[in-house]
Amino acid sequence: MVGRIYMSFCVMLLIVIIVSMVYFVASKGIANFVNGEVKVSEFLFGTKWSPEADTPSYGAFPFISGSFLVTLLAALIASPLSICAALFMTEIVPGWGKKLLQPVIELLSGIPSVVYGFVGLSVIVPFLRNTLPGQGIGVAAGALVLSVMILPTITSVAADALASLPQNLKESSFALGATRWQTISRVILPTTFPAIMTGVVLGMARAFGEALAVQMVIGNAPFVPRSLFESASTLTSVITLGMGNTTMGSPQNNALWSMALVLMLMTFVFVLLVRMLERRNKI
Repeated sequence: MVGRIYMSFCVMLLIVIIVSMVYFVASKGIANFVNGEVKVSEFLFGTKWSPEADTPSYGAFPFISGSFLVTLLAALIASPLSICAALFMTEIVPGWGKKLLQPVIELLSGIPSVVYGFVGLSVIVPFLRNTLPGQGIGVAAGALVLSVMILPTITSVAADALASLPQNLKESSFALGATRWQTISRVILPTTFPAIMTGVVLGMARAFGEALAVQMVIGNAPFVPRSLFESASTLTSVITLGMGNTTMGSPQNNALWSMALVLMLMTFVFVLLVRMLERRNKI
């Protein structure tokens, strides 16, 4: 009885905290739109960010597009590597393969973001500067750093999905004369595809909300990039750079809260996608 009461109290406290956070961010995020300082269309699709000009502009499209661009590129780079690593651990050499890769994945997931940023700034940026056009910092560097950061998330979820596949399904495929690669490509991967996509979406959710590592290598320029090797900026980097330098309640501060609201809404979208994929996986 006491345990049930304590558990109910914890659940209610958690719900109150989440609802309070959503209300706080939403109330701050819509302040500029309610006061008439900025139009919603100007904020979402405006390409000029100059809050300290005589005629301030609060166009957040360069940051929104930058966030989506580095997130999608990171997912495109990390997903094939993660799925191959999961297959290696569960289907190719499940014994020593898992003993070899599992510690590496756990190590990657435990490294702080600032270390990824330093490695990106010291290794990836000089490499891109010496081999490709541009100064090294930019969208490509941010996507490469993020792809390494989301590798553990996608790999872990994909490996769990592959390991949970019923053994008789694979044995049936082998009994019909299929080879290992035919079984992997035509039975295992199509069957576990929704669960693997769940890992990809979770990795994208982390990439979309990552701030520090991307901020160190992307250049933080308030423009829409015309190529992958130009500087850009993301919602998280603008918020972290500007929130401490603005007055609470000012239009510029409220615009930063509007960006936080966009980030929160995108998180909800990612969670909704994961729930839909999990439901499809159960079927």
